[in-house]
Amino acid sequence: MKKTSRKQLIAYKNPTSPVSEQFKTIRTSIDFSAIDSAFQTILVTSPEVGSGKSTIAANLAIVYAQQGKKTLLIDGDLRKPTVHKTFSKNMFCGLSSVLTDQIDLHEACQNTEVPNLSILTSGAIPPNPNEMLSSNKMTLILEELKQEYDLIIIDTPPVTIVSDALVIAQEVDGVILAVRYGVTLKDRIKQAVEQIGMTRTPIIGTVLNGVSEKKSNYYYYAYK
Repeated sequence: MKKTSRKQLIAYKNPTSPVSEQFKTIRTSIDFSAIDSAFQTILVTSPEVGSGKSTIAANLAIVYAQQGKKTLLIDGDLRKPTVHKTFSKNMFCGLSSVLTDQIDLHEACQNTEVPNLSILTSGAIPPNPNEMLSSNKMTLILEELKQEYDLIIIDTPPVTIVSDALVIAQEVDGVILAVRYGVTLKDRIKQAVEQIGMTRTPIIGTVLNGVSEKKSNYYYYAYK
């Protein structure tokens, strides 16, 4: 992995750090939120750009993999994908290529240096991301992946900017909303919650990113 990418993956680079412990706490909180059954598919989104949702999704995937769960991180942001950069992997061998039958699903899922963690990058950026994500083919892909993985985390675009997250939300067990301290406006959070509510998919909780304590960034999980 490139140095810049490893910096984002603190749960892998420094698993005993305070920030990594916060991700483990978030993981535990999510598990406790599953009263009737475990969350197998989790979507991560945010009210706006710059909340750190992709970093949160990546590190959550890592701490679940470290727990021994066979985990898959999907880059569902077909507009501004980042997962391939974070893990230094091939972007074009990804989701959009599977959706257009250019590559087999299992070939597209790439292993990482993190044991038990695979990623499905975005693939080439398509002209119609919303239509692709809301297709029957996408539903079938998720159903097939659920047979292979214990946990699937999907990174998606900000929910108040485009509706991509909303069409995928209908196919998952729960949603994590990432917000940034001192940046995300309350009105944007309210708008995001209302929009996700229309899908009837439960919001598992909110991760507050960027809370500065002793010049370190911490993550705080809150039940919704």
